[in-house]
Amino acid sequence: MRRLLSAGLLLLPLSGFAAEPVATVPAPAAAATVTQAGSGMAAQLGQLAVGLLLVVGLIFLLAWLLRRVQQLGPRGGQVIRLVASQALGPRDRLVLVQVGGEQILLGISAGRITPLHVLKEPVHQADTEAAPPEFAQRLMELLGKDKH
Repeated sequence: MRRLLSAGLLLLPLSGFAAEPVATVPAPAAAATVTQAGSGMAAQLGQLAVGLLLVVGLIFLLAWLLRRVQQLGPRGGQVIRLVASQALGPRDRLVLVQVGGEQILLGISAGRITPLHVLKEPVHQADTEAAPPEFAQRLMELLGKDKH
């Protein structure tokens, strides 16, 4: 009697499975389900890639439009013009600005702009084309593209 009781207790947890009908899936139907799941995943990845490309393309389009709109402003008729700039530190600069016929030397720091001096005679730059910086010139020499 003890054997029957112990065998019954061991089979008790499995009795819940026996009460439910067992569904069998034929092999071709199981393969079709796996194929559909794989194609569904591929379709989702494809949609994700297309969406990502559209967003990146939209960002580039908006950046291009922003540059075009900024360039449409008045070119030759500007009243304020930056003549020269010199960095004094990571956040400090000296800037020479021409407003009409007057040139003003400004000190620019992290939180303020201070007029330092109004020049009585405007500073004229002899050559409007800037000489290449030393780094660029040295790099060209190292690459062997310097014509000298």
